[in-house]
This record gives sequence, C-alpha cells and structure tokens, in this order.
Amino acid sequence: MKTARIAVPDFVSSSYFPAIAAIALDEFAKQGLQVHHELIFPNYKAYEALRDGAIDFVAGPAHAALKVFPDWKGARLLCALAQGMYWLLVMRADLVQTPGDINVVKGRSIGAAPLVDLGLRQMIIDSGLDLARDDIRIIGVPGTREPGVSFGVAAAKALERGEFDGFWANAMGAENAVRSGVGKVALDVRRGLGPSFAFNYTIPALVTSERAIADKPDIVVAGLRAVIAAQQALKADVSLARKVGEKLFPPAEAAIIADVIARDLPYYTPEISEETVAGINRFAKACGLLTAPPPYDQIVATQFRDLWAVN
Repeated sequence: MKTARIAVPDFVSSSYFPAIAAIALDEFAKQGLQVHHELIFPNYKAYEALRDGAIDFVAGPAHAALKVFPDWKGARLLCALAQGMYWLLVMRADLVQTPGDINVVKGRSIGAAPLVDLGLRQMIIDSGLDLARDDIRIIGVPGTREPGVSFGVAAAKALERGEFDGFWANAMGAENAVRSGVGKVALDVRRGLGPSFAFNYTIPALVTSERAIADKPDIVVAGLRAVIAAQQALKADVSLARKVGEKLFPPAEAAIIADVIARDLPYYTPEISEETVAGINRFAKACGLLTAPPPYDQIVATQFRDLWAVN
C-alpha cells in the first residue's frame, strides 16, 4: 500500500471534513493509500509544506495557495470539498439584532485567522464600509498557533472569555458559541445571511502540486477518488459524520459534528466551475494575492475532472 500525507489548517471543524472523513471511513485505504493527516496552522504553512514536497495534498482555503504559489504557478485545485465561502461571523449574542446586517461589525473587535481574515475584510470593503473610519478591528486569536489547537474551537472559547466582540471562523466554532449561548450567527453568506457577492470569494478545496501530478499521478488520482467517495458517503448517510468525529474529535465536538455537517450537505459537490474560479481570482486580486490570473485549466487540474461525476 502506498503512503501519502494530507495537511489541514483546522482539524476539529467542518471546513475540510470530507478529507479527514476519507481517512476515518477508509476511503483512502480502498484506493490503496495509507494516508496520514497533519494539522498545519496557519493555512499558508500547509501550502509551504506542499510546495516543499513534505505533503501530497492540502485540504484548505483555495485562495490561500496564492500566498505560496504566486499566480497559481505550481499548484492545482483537484476538487471542491464544498461550494462557497464557508466561514461565519459570530458576534456576542447581545450584539446581533438583525442577522445578515454587516453593519454589526462597526466599532467592534473580531478574531480571525491569517488569510481567512481576508474574506471578512473584503466583504466589509465591498459593502461600502471602511475599517478605519468605522473602527473595525480584525485581530488574531490568542493560542491558536500552539500545537494541536483548532482555530474555530479556540475562537469560541475566546469569545466566551470576552477577548473580542466576535469571530470569523468555521461552522464548528460557530456551533460551539451558539450552543453555549455566548454567540449568535451574524453573517453566513452560504445561507443568505450577508452579501451574496461574497459567495465565490473562496472555497474549501483539495489541492496538490504540479510536481506531485507529474511524479506520482496514481497517488493524486487515488486521493481525489477517496475524497469524492467520502463526500458521497456523507451525503448518503450523514450519521457517518458522528462516527468520524468519535474517532478523531474530542467528545463535545464529536457529539455535534453530524448536525453541523447536515447543514453543509447541499454544498458537498466536487465540481469547480469557471464561475467559481473567476470569483476566487477577483477576490484574490482585490486582496493583493494575485497579479495576473492564468486560464482556468492552469488553476484546476482539468485532466481529472471526469472523476467529479462519480455518483
């Protein structure tokens, strides 16, 4: 059995769940791969490991690859782990009067991860707000660079401690904050809470390098098949998410992961459309991550896209 490594920048979360589910559900093993996961935070460090050949895949935010692979040179998107920008803005519960109103950020401090914060920043700018004028402070979350710490879970705990007014993170962190009563979802563009133009800012994607495709295409194909199979398995039986969580997550998060994943299932399709890539490129260029967008087939590994159609 061949071996491979996959990096995720946030582990106890729903963001990159199909990739880690593929390990726990033995989908990689069915493809003849023994896969080890590594939690590498912040996300660009995961892409550095991909660039350096230390790992074979990244399950991470698509746009973050540009921090390490300028203008997409050397990286390829294999499939979407889900569609749409997948982070939510959770504010202290008493601050959210009208869910979906981005003005809730005015005069507030918000915790966010490196490069993840760009989604919130650009949405604020594109909505006509100004970070300086409107006193919007986007800050880091203490302790999230410690080994083994998952960002969303840590952000929810920091909100409960009163370290900021809100946080921008994954649905697991949001769920923890909402269930504890300390937070309330203010923005979730996937579900119509907030500006729809931000939907295609980024996606959670399975990414590999051009070098991996050239040197070990069999491993790349097997990995892609496994992740898509995990997506399909979860769509067919969302209770499998609980089984994955029980193998990999702390008990509290394992108990709620199936509920979180159930809400994401409508977005669990592997296709990466030209519209999606165009949206990511516009966003990345506005953020200063991209100078000259290459053609679609130099960003997406189109030679493998027939695999997206597997049902």
